[in-house]
Amino acid sequence: MTLVHVPAPPTTLGERLRWTISDSLTIARRTYFRLMAQPGEIAGYLVFPVVMTILFGYVFGSAITLPGGGDYRSYLMPGIFMQVMAMTAAAAATAVGEDMERGIIDRFRAQPIARGAVLIGRSVADLSMHLLSLASMVVAAMLLAGWRAHGTFGQTAAAFGLLALFGFAMIWVGTYIGLFVKSGAQADAATFGWLFPMTFLANTFVPTEGLPAWIKPIADWNPMSAVVAAARLLFGNPTSHSTAWPLQHPIAASLLWSGALIVVFIPLAVRAYRRISR
Repeated sequence: MTLVHVPAPPTTLGERLRWTISDSLTIARRTYFRLMAQPGEIAGYLVFPVVMTILFGYVFGSAITLPGGGDYRSYLMPGIFMQVMAMTAAAAATAVGEDMERGIIDRFRAQPIARGAVLIGRSVADLSMHLLSLASMVVAAMLLAGWRAHGTFGQTAAAFGLLALFGFAMIWVGTYIGLFVKSGAQADAATFGWLFPMTFLANTFVPTEGLPAWIKPIADWNPMSAVVAAARLLFGNPTSHSTAWPLQHPIAASLLWSGALIVVFIPLAVRAYRRISR
């Protein structure tokens, strides 16, 4: 009979923190290895931005003019950048749903790993893959659409930081949804069905000023509109004008919206995971 020694759980705060970080990185590596076995999924992260750039920048962009003037493709690209990061919610929900369907979550809970490591590791891996997709889109925008960031280095870095923060917040929204479904297909349907329309019900592609009066307030207060407006401001790209507070103060609104999503959905996701793991 072979005895397996299971180390005792850490007791001090420092030990628990190191334990959580180590296990989270292990979960993240597991996600990377899974993606390496599915090169088609990696190709999707890289090809999708190019398709979106060509579709909206050239097919639709040739027929759209900005009310205040300016190059539409330069106006458009920050909106596409936001859309890529917003879709992290759908990707996270689908991945967690697939893990639930295959019983992987049950296997993790049977292992002597930190409770929060499963969700933290997944969120880190999902964010890094979407940052890769964002980098691919930036290259495509520069080469195919002539997009440029005209702000300072600090402003440009801040714009990408806001996009990454919003993507991280959306990952936890998707994770929470994924923990309540029974398959990846159900998770995708439960997330994509409202998320994709919401990226259009914003200033992503056109200014909100031209929207009907009954729908304009929704678009103005859509968190995605604030993120797009902040990115355009920091990148030095053409922007639109609105009297709504989130679009008058887009940087502050972006931080508030992202922070609120993180504060609400991380505890909800952790609670749902603990309930499943009992």
